[in-house]
Amino acid sequence: MSVERVLWEQDATGLAELVHRGEVSPQELVDAAIARAEATRPDINAIAEPLYDAARTRAKTVDRKLPLAGVPFALKDLGLGIKGVPVHGGSRIPAFTADFNSVMVDRYLAAGLIPIATSTTPEHGLRLMTESTRFGITRNPWNTGHTTGGSSGGAASLVAAGVVPVAHASDGGGSIRVPSACSGLVGLKTSRGRVPLTPLITESWYGMVVDHAVSRSVRDTALLLDLTHGADPLSPYEARSPKGSFAAAAARDPGRLSLAVYRKSPLGLPISSETMAALDAAVALAREGGHSVEEIDLPFIDRDFIADFCKSVASAVAGTVRAEALRIGRPVTGDIERATRVLSRLGEILTAGEVYDGVQRLQAKARQLITETARYDAVLMPLIAHPPLACGSMDPKGADELIENLLDRLHLTRLLRIKPVFDQMMDKSLWFTHWPAIQNVSGQPSIALPVHVTAGGLPLGIQAAGRPGDEETLLSLAAQMEKISGWLNRRAPLKVPG
Repeated sequence: MSVERVLWEQDATGLAELVHRGEVSPQELVDAAIARAEATRPDINAIAEPLYDAARTRAKTVDRKLPLAGVPFALKDLGLGIKGVPVHGGSRIPAFTADFNSVMVDRYLAAGLIPIATSTTPEHGLRLMTESTRFGITRNPWNTGHTTGGSSGGAASLVAAGVVPVAHASDGGGSIRVPSACSGLVGLKTSRGRVPLTPLITESWYGMVVDHAVSRSVRDTALLLDLTHGADPLSPYEARSPKGSFAAAAARDPGRLSLAVYRKSPLGLPISSETMAALDAAVALAREGGHSVEEIDLPFIDRDFIADFCKSVASAVAGTVRAEALRIGRPVTGDIERATRVLSRLGEILTAGEVYDGVQRLQAKARQLITETARYDAVLMPLIAHPPLACGSMDPKGADELIENLLDRLHLTRLLRIKPVFDQMMDKSLWFTHWPAIQNVSGQPSIALPVHVTAGGLPLGIQAAGRPGDEETLLSLAAQMEKISGWLNRRAPLKVPG
């Protein structure tokens, strides 16, 4: 069997075991990953910066006793300091090249992972489809006419295509979970404070952004969290310590759990029958595992909640645009995309008091959510309201494009203070995915699970959200559902190695 075939078939844990037994070398794995990256690159367009020379050099010297020794890896082109590597954030703004590594990068390297590339993201991670003026369209290995979602869409494409078995990702409004749901992958949004973002930043989007990974297996997700979690001296807060290892949690039977299922759209927008079929499949898997499942409603998670989330993100984007202008010494409004400009200008016209008041409302509803769902070990709910979209489907067209152009060119952003105008823009931005921001606000962990294949042959995953700080229960449940479903052996059909 070729090394490329081994890379395509195995998860990260399996590849590391082969390295530990001397059956394959880090150099062979890295060479196979680079070859596959180049072979699939025209099809999926998921690489921002190739790191091939550095990867080959590291493969020669990596300690083969490390837990993930020699396993090819990708780092997201957003929110990291990677020494000597340009980080673009998916934007035409001149790249930031750090002279240091973020804590998470050092932890990945210490685990034995070998980054072969940085993965594409939409500009500043703002869209839930990975399409940008800077890098173009990133495509789904299951069907290249469709999206892998965003903002960690490049990471998901590389993993689903068998280029790397696991990849760094981040999540501020679904950006780990949505790509996983679109690509047949496992994606854990960790508890707030579980992993540090330092020293590049202390927190992002008022603490709503977290980092972890997209992977082929629950055991990879768990092992990587064991190797990277924990505060550092610059961390502003720390999640509750686990009772044991996350890998051990993923390996044990979860027992009989009390689960809930939430089916409604907080935006009151349409939900496809395929999404409901995926949720029903997840419920069936849970019941087959011996768990009770109760239908619930969350009426306080509503349009006002999502609107406050959107406004908080707008204020954060305005701050990011200011910081970028200061970094390069000139205005950057001409470098950024139209939608980013509009969102940034909205953030500028919101007063500090309005933003603070909105964040306080979000936190109050998060406390209510955590309190009212505390009796459940996890809550199942959708991630995407429709099957993975055709590429370009989220681009504004017709009247929507006209409105966005007017808001941009005539600086009419103040029209977004009119509720019907704001609501229309919010719905157009989020009609594909209504739910993920809930856990970013609450700080709860939530794991995306592949459970369904659409009539068109595309994956469609759902999420299970847990109690704050309790990734262990989620990982145990997820591993059981993964085993029952048989999903672990599924692979995207793109360029299957002989």
